[in-house]
Amino acid sequence: METANAPNPLLDFAAGSASSLPPFGAIRPEHVAPALDRILTENRSERERLLAATASHSWDNLVDPMEDMQERLHRAWSPVAHLNAVMNSEPLRAAYNAGVPRVADYSTELGQDERLYVAYKAIAQRPDYAALSAAQQRIIQNALRDFRLAGAELAPEDKQRFREIQNELSTLTSRFSQNVLDATQAWELVLTDPKDLAGLPPSALAMAKQAAEREGKPGYKFGLEGPFYIAFMTYADNPELRRRMYEAYVTRASDRGPNAGRWDNTELITRILKLRREAAALLGFKNYAEYALQTRMAKSVPQVLDFLSGLAAKARPAAVRDLEELKAYAREEHGAASLEAWDVAYYSEKLRVHRYAFSEEELRPYFPENRVLSGMFEVVQRLYGMTIQPVKKVETWHPDVRFYEIRDESGEVRGRFYVDLYARPNKRGGAWMDDCLSRRRRGPEAQIPVAYLVCNFSPPIGGQPALFTHDEVNTLFHEFGHGLHHMLTKVDYAGVSGINGVAWDAVELPSQFMENWCWERPALDIISGHYQTGEHLPEALLQKMRAAKNFQSGMQFVRQLEFALFDMRLHADFDPDGKQSVQQVLDQVRGEVAVIVPPAFNRFQNSFSHIFAGGYAAGYYSYKWAEVLSADAFSKFEENGVFDRHTGREFLHNILEQGGVHEPMELFVRFRGRAPSIEPLLRHSGLAA
Repeated sequence: METANAPNPLLDFAAGSASSLPPFGAIRPEHVAPALDRILTENRSERERLLAATASHSWDNLVDPMEDMQERLHRAWSPVAHLNAVMNSEPLRAAYNAGVPRVADYSTELGQDERLYVAYKAIAQRPDYAALSAAQQRIIQNALRDFRLAGAELAPEDKQRFREIQNELSTLTSRFSQNVLDATQAWELVLTDPKDLAGLPPSALAMAKQAAEREGKPGYKFGLEGPFYIAFMTYADNPELRRRMYEAYVTRASDRGPNAGRWDNTELITRILKLRREAAALLGFKNYAEYALQTRMAKSVPQVLDFLSGLAAKARPAAVRDLEELKAYAREEHGAASLEAWDVAYYSEKLRVHRYAFSEEELRPYFPENRVLSGMFEVVQRLYGMTIQPVKKVETWHPDVRFYEIRDESGEVRGRFYVDLYARPNKRGGAWMDDCLSRRRRGPEAQIPVAYLVCNFSPPIGGQPALFTHDEVNTLFHEFGHGLHHMLTKVDYAGVSGINGVAWDAVELPSQFMENWCWERPALDIISGHYQTGEHLPEALLQKMRAAKNFQSGMQFVRQLEFALFDMRLHADFDPDGKQSVQQVLDQVRGEVAVIVPPAFNRFQNSFSHIFAGGYAAGYYSYKWAEVLSADAFSKFEENGVFDRHTGREFLHNILEQGGVHEPMELFVRFRGRAPSIEPLLRHSGLAA
């Protein structure tokens, strides 16, 4: 609790200077509730004062102070949400779970305040509105849209019901994510018989041995975290053990599998879909997807479905060929009578090696962590003229975390970021970028944007540096692309600076765009270097890697389309109170686009955190939507040179610096000189023919 001798670190940070950083070492679960008590009470009081202070509201006497209040709440809550994801514990989880509905309720309360809504409409109609900057005008227009989407125009009883729905949804989506984390960490495979380890490469064995030793267990421990699961399913020769691993993974948080019924998300899924549907109906939308698209580039459900179906028509024939080739290879070369779901990754790797004499494991020695990081920073310097340097003595949440800052050619600090690369217990799976602080200007001093970059890669093992697969290098570049979008902004208003205010289906453009440099020789010479000799990635290995780039691209393409169509159908057509089940929707989508039909016990949806806990509801299509933009944007570099400084500056000025001030299509056309074309994506994916 806060005392005179022990101030609450969350409140200190919330009220801190533009250059201050979260005091992670001082934050405790017991600080969360008092910080929210103080900030929410003071924000509500200040809002009342602002609304009563004058009859003539303006940017200066209302919008700007409201932005200040939002920033103060974000500064207190962001480190709490982040710690809950990367250093989860029971006390912190309890404090976070208690805070989630309070923050959601406050947000809905703001969105439903009719007095605020009227005041913002009046500001938009003032004679001096045109004198406001484009960023200020966009913040006001976004606010007017969001008032409507939060139910500001609803009758009192409907407002109350909408608010109740939002509060419950915030709790349920948080619980969904925690169930997935608990289910992931609850299962392990400890092996001591050398026969059971056959096929696994030294990197996987060393990682599993280190995991077992850390917990005082004999042999080798494999869990369901990404590095363990991918390695085991790709290389382990024992099909029965692969089946056990696969079943545990695809039944997480469900009614099936080794932990059936524990942390089961089935009822949560139904409840979440019901509440989303009801909220959309209250606002007059036919379905939740229609509601969600109000803030996107895509403007209608049919437009999205046509986009996905068009891609499926181009990709599915290639996916069918991919699968038939794999089945034939497994049968003819390995005597496999059938190809089960837990065999696909295993035989695919065997076929890749057979066809291209190439395995991802061969690449690891050439991608040591320090070379990849320093090389990635040099790529950014060549493209945008930015230098990136480590900053010492910055407080972090774990000893493995590092901190950096980005400076432009004038020496101005443009951004700062934390890097947390390794998988570990009590850390959410996957990879992501999140904002700690957003750029905003208060007087002469601009608040420096700060980002979190989080991955779940294999850690350093046995005195060696962490050695990445090329796929992990792609992931790192992807997340850093998000980070650059957030940090390199030149917008001075937090509501539309960085990633804020950017349409959800455009936010993946800078991230997918960055991945392209992982395939180009000039960039690979910078980001690769054998951890023992320093040798660049050999040309022969690069040619094999490129030849294998689109190996099974049809199968990979339709898998993403399956997820996107499932998400859109759930939020557009599915009736949670009807006769059809969520599983049947997924089965129907698979029947249309998938080529690999998983076993009946598969419960993919129960761990589909993107749409049930991660903000991608009715938005998973964004990955393919933005991939069209990113492939076409990169084609300009293919034309002019992958390190052409002029083209890099154009991308910096027209995309990365612009935040959410302008429509994404307008920015894309500014950069590319025309509307986007789908052809570069099909070409990059090997589907152009």
